Amino acid sequence: MKRRESVFASALLLMLPWMSAAQSAQPSRGPEVIEELYHDTSDPVWTYNSWIPFELTGNRIRPLRTRPLAGVLHDDAEQAFSLLPVAAVLGVNQAGIPDSANGSLAGIPSDSNLAVGATQVVETINTAYAVYSKTGAVLQAPRQISSIFTGVTGLCGQGVSSFDFSDPVVLYDQIAKRWIITILAFNSTGTTGNECIAVSTSSDATGSYHRYAYGFGTGVFNDYPKFGVWPDAYYASYNIFTSSTSYAKACAYNRSAMLAGTAAKAICFNKTTEFSFLPSNLEGSTPPPAGEPDFYVDLFNNTSLHLYRFHVDFVTPASSTFTGVSVPVTGFTEACAGGTCIPQAGTTVQLDSLADRLMFPLQYRNFGSHESLVVSHAVKSSKAVAGERWYEIRNPSAAPVVFQQGTFVNGAYSLWMGSIAMDKVGDMALGYSRSSSTTHPAVAFTGRTPSDPLGTMETPVTIFVGGGSQTGAGDTRWGDYSSMQIDPVDDCTFWYVNQYIPSNGAFNFATRVASLKFPTCQ
Repeated sequence: MKRRESVFASALLLMLPWMSAAQSAQPSRGPEVIEELYHDTSDPVWTYNSWIPFELTGNRIRPLRTRPLAGVLHDDAEQAFSLLPVAAVLGVNQAGIPDSANGSLAGIPSDSNLAVGATQVVETINTAYAVYSKTGAVLQAPRQISSIFTGVTGLCGQGVSSFDFSDPVVLYDQIAKRWIITILAFNSTGTTGNECIAVSTSSDATGSYHRYAYGFGTGVFNDYPKFGVWPDAYYASYNIFTSSTSYAKACAYNRSAMLAGTAAKAICFNKTTEFSFLPSNLEGSTPPPAGEPDFYVDLFNNTSLHLYRFHVDFVTPASSTFTGVSVPVTGFTEACAGGTCIPQAGTTVQLDSLADRLMFPLQYRNFGSHESLVVSHAVKSSKAVAGERWYEIRNPSAAPVVFQQGTFVNGAYSLWMGSIAMDKVGDMALGYSRSSSTTHPAVAFTGRTPSDPLGTMETPVTIFVGGGSQTGAGDTRWGDYSSMQIDPVDDCTFWYVNQYIPSNGAFNFATRVASLKFPTCQ
């Protein structure tokens, strides 16, 4: 170890030292300050042992906690026609990390996502990560994410023989040229969770990291964490579950301190009316206007989104604010009522739609003339059980408005598990899972250029078709999230990752990593 500091102040004692654990599990009304449980700086992570945890046996299906949205509405945003073949051209199209990298204790859903840096691409699944070059060469074979936290005290340091980890997120902070790798660590009963955050000391994902651990209280489980990079903080969202209640939590982690490897606090707000909201993630070389808050968006009902503005003040935490507005959208009906109904070929097993939430990430871009947020989710299609609804929201800091929206459908195929991003000239790429009763799940994408009619996407392109369907009894969980990201070097090349099944079976998913680019972006 280069340096290690343990911080024994419990998050339960920060607001009111005399509160019991049960009382502290209740959502607070104002800003909540959470001190780190631990921080240090690691050695180069390639020096740590990272065996695959074959010591453990059995499989794990992570439960799905949903919030169905009421109402059945005709979708007036459904795209009734396709345009010319999509202009984007595929580049890299290769195998990513398989479920076997999780060891004999395989898990579903896959939690597949990726990020792109100066020279590297990093992919994560449930418990593993790998590093590639931008030509697709494997620079670091899959290793356990937990190995990054070797020697850390508490839940984050449980070690690579434990499968008490899930929901990883990897992002690239292009302002600082650093990697952020996060993962949820939890106790053996699944009742208490910690957030483990590693911030690289350079643009090399195989080097050393500043490592942090945060807790939210005994008996508090911080489910479904999602992150975004912003100039003043690393922002996160959680679905919090206790023995008696559940609520959404938004947290800002002190970015400048974490980049320096010093003590870093988090400031959080709790919202009992929200579920699975996403923090905005900065894309492009133009930062938001100075002092602009980070944006959070969630799928509130089938006619509106909620958009929150998180202004954080680490010097005077009480001055932090979290305020929101409603943004009307064209009405829709949730795919599968937010649950399970995605068909597959050769089996009666249907897959989860996760249509009760927006899909990671919420991407932000400042064009100078305007600011845009793009995001997507699954809705009922007139032609299949699911299509992909997507939005471009403009003017988020003042009077946000949906500049354009559409529901992309593709015949009898069901489309879900989407992720959308935008390049520097305004081209968009939307990746997703695709399946039907006569085809195995596949990875595909569509896209649009600024010259296309508003609210439309071009003809879809198949990235990879799986050789089988997920056939295990009760194994309906799929993906949980995928990730479309932009290369920060050219600000034009999209990178996408999603899962598929190589052959009929259970706990045998694989992932596909692909890049694509529009000729309109130079």
